[in-house]
Amino acid sequence: VVATQVKSIQDALRAKKKRFIFQGEEIGLVRTVGIFITMNPGYAGRSELPDNLKALFRPCAMMVPNYALIAEIELYSFGFEQAKPIAIKVCASLTLSSEQLSSQDHYDFGMRALKAILTACGNLRRALDWSEDQIGLRALKDVNLPKFTSNDIPLYTGITNDLFPGINLPAPDYELLNNAMHGQCEALNLQPKPEFLKKCIQLYETIMVRHGLMVVGGAYSGKSKVIKVLQNSFTAIDNEDFVPVETHFINPKSILQTQLYGYNDEDSGEWTDGVLALKIAGCANSETTDRKWIIFDGPVDAVWIENMNTVLDDNKKLCLSSGAIIKLKPTMTIMFEVEDLSQASPATVSRCGMVLLEPHELGHNVLITSYINSLAHFIDEKLTSKLHQLIQYIGDAVVGFVYGRCKFPVPTGPNFVIDNMLKVFDTFVRGWQPVEQDEPSKVPGNVEDICYNAIVFSFIWGIGAQIDEDTRPQFDTFLQEIINGEDVNQKYTLEMEEKFPEPVKFKTHLGTEY
Repeated sequence: VVATQVKSIQDALRAKKKRFIFQGEEIGLVRTVGIFITMNPGYAGRSELPDNLKALFRPCAMMVPNYALIAEIELYSFGFEQAKPIAIKVCASLTLSSEQLSSQDHYDFGMRALKAILTACGNLRRALDWSEDQIGLRALKDVNLPKFTSNDIPLYTGITNDLFPGINLPAPDYELLNNAMHGQCEALNLQPKPEFLKKCIQLYETIMVRHGLMVVGGAYSGKSKVIKVLQNSFTAIDNEDFVPVETHFINPKSILQTQLYGYNDEDSGEWTDGVLALKIAGCANSETTDRKWIIFDGPVDAVWIENMNTVLDDNKKLCLSSGAIIKLKPTMTIMFEVEDLSQASPATVSRCGMVLLEPHELGHNVLITSYINSLAHFIDEKLTSKLHQLIQYIGDAVVGFVYGRCKFPVPTGPNFVIDNMLKVFDTFVRGWQPVEQDEPSKVPGNVEDICYNAIVFSFIWGIGAQIDEDTRPQFDTFLQEIINGEDVNQKYTLEMEEKFPEPVKFKTHLGTEY
């Protein structure tokens, strides 16, 4: 590719042309043209030049930048008096983190990570009347904690405690936002679990320092709901710091790359804008002060994400093949909602802020609570309370058992199997819901028996059907022991880490009341 480009330029120079065909398009020729090739040796996604071509170019090496000096100058510009010691500590925290923490696809401790921390320092310096050490520690935690796995957080806390000994951080004042988030959780029938609200706050803090960010996590970790709750909370708060949010969702893998960015029609030579170009242009040309989040809800791969590099950089410009350049406004945020970043290059990872969500932090009990709440308007409160207690007890016990002793041919998480079980159970009760408000209830007289039997059926088919043939007999025995009221704690938890919850009374056609 490089050789043909160079040859076409040289041929045009020899022929003393003013315009020439370059890669299928006619462009103007400047006689003083210079050719530069950026090659990062050993970098993923780049290949070496062939030797015969490499010999025609002069190598030009770059020095490794002095991170501490850059950080010191930036901090002085923000008005820090203790810029030098804080700069050294910030750089040390990044070095130690890269050496001591686990290796994850979404971790980055390079220059852009340092820049994000320094930006956070500047924002906090203007907003808070704290000591400089406290601001430095708060910035480090705000920028880095959201992306760490639950196993790495204690290690990172140890690093920051060693670098900033004896520094205690006052609790940040998020009362307005917290109240709004609680209200939105209630409106959306979500459970305001502290871990969930913490991720909403971390997403907010990341939006404040980065215009490009990724919400990373497996299925059932709450990615979509965290974004939704924060969006609704921004819109609900009547305050100049929080303005309404518009969201624009795009699934980048559902369309061709040409449809995403735009393409040149070979026959007519006309340029057609892509979906992304139209969305970003629409937001950039908008006159409103509302925040605009463009959310890519789909897998990230090196093919389409590399074209986003100029948008995610500090220059915040989308450069299209047509030559058009769209500048992002300060109110715009580019967000990616992805399961993992195994296919993304280090360049993309370093350009984005990261918020990691883990399914085990959310837990499966919140799914059960939200589901039971959805039954409350057409099933008696006394019965829903019993159902909640019963499903939670069997759910905890069964999840503990199947993930300790059974095998899944297709790997799935506890949240997925519990949700699957609830969907099976829902097929029994959903038909009782009145279609119109004044319609009489369709709940049958023997509702309690139907629900108890449906619970057993849904555990068998919602969870038992997903485990392999060899371990199903063990699951069968375990479920029968629960139904018959045997103390599964005594029998099983001696061999397993977790203790099952206390059994509850219930009856089914498989056993008597106990």
